Amino acid sequence: MPEIKKEKKSIRAQYGQTLVELGRENKNIVVLDADLSASTQTAKFGKEFPERFFDMGIAEQDAITTAAGLSTTGKIPFVSTFAMFATGRAWEQIRNTVCYPKFNVKIVATHGGVTVGEDGASHQALEDVALMRLIPNMMVIVPADCNETKQVIKFAASYKGPVYIRLARTNVVDVFDDSYNFDPHKAVVVKKGNDVTLVTNGETLSETLDCAKILEENSIKAEVIHLPVVKPLDEATILASAKKTNKVVTIENHSIIGGVGSAICELLSEKYPVKTLRIGTNDVFGQSGEQRALMEYYGLTAEKLAEKIRGIL
Repeated sequence: MPEIKKEKKSIRAQYGQTLVELGRENKNIVVLDADLSASTQTAKFGKEFPERFFDMGIAEQDAITTAAGLSTTGKIPFVSTFAMFATGRAWEQIRNTVCYPKFNVKIVATHGGVTVGEDGASHQALEDVALMRLIPNMMVIVPADCNETKQVIKFAASYKGPVYIRLARTNVVDVFDDSYNFDPHKAVVVKKGNDVTLVTNGETLSETLDCAKILEENSIKAEVIHLPVVKPLDEATILASAKKTNKVVTIENHSIIGGVGSAICELLSEKYPVKTLRIGTNDVFGQSGEQRALMEYYGLTAEKLAEKIRGIL
């Protein structure tokens, strides 16, 4: 089990800096934003490459359609806004203009989950992973920390086809060190165990690892699997762990409908039915509040997770 560094870093700042690095390496990288470049951190790219940066205003549908057009000229467009508006307001454009023709557009959405905080339910995307994994040709990635985010953004730039990447608003701790290598085809067994399988991704990975420590103090050895790529799903790693533990818990800062929980349940129900518990938001909207308080309210802190998991064991 990796030793998690408790210092928190901005995953959005890492995204912005990685865009700048890519822009220096590849003149075909272009960036579009929807009047939120300070929040999404794409402003860093815009400052260095103003001729390749397009602020589309509060017009996400235009941003996606314009990105699709740019991709047909050999450009590699990265489009950013909040996850709620990227996947909700522009869903039809993503489906018909990007994914149907399989255009080379990268959608990097920030502010996913309840940890958007005080902005409240209207800005807290709890359905975005579900909306994106539903569309054919779309790859869906939810990185856990800054090291992984840097690698994921670079991978997306090299991959030919649509990609949706979800980033948190919150600062995150580094779970992975510089030796980590992102593999788009593989889930990551971060901690081995025999009693229960915990599947998660994004900012809840560090909470899940802390939860595993609490469980171990209670003689429960949890296997923790990080699932950065929700679609396409690494079925082999999930099935191997489920066959070992015979109990699976999914944990996500997202609705339990359509996201990681649904993806895992769909797999297990067809290929290896076992007792499964989905932990996330339970078919409800978010609400305004301090980030940590909301994580606790929705049962996503390490202590709350451990309490619920002990209950099913």
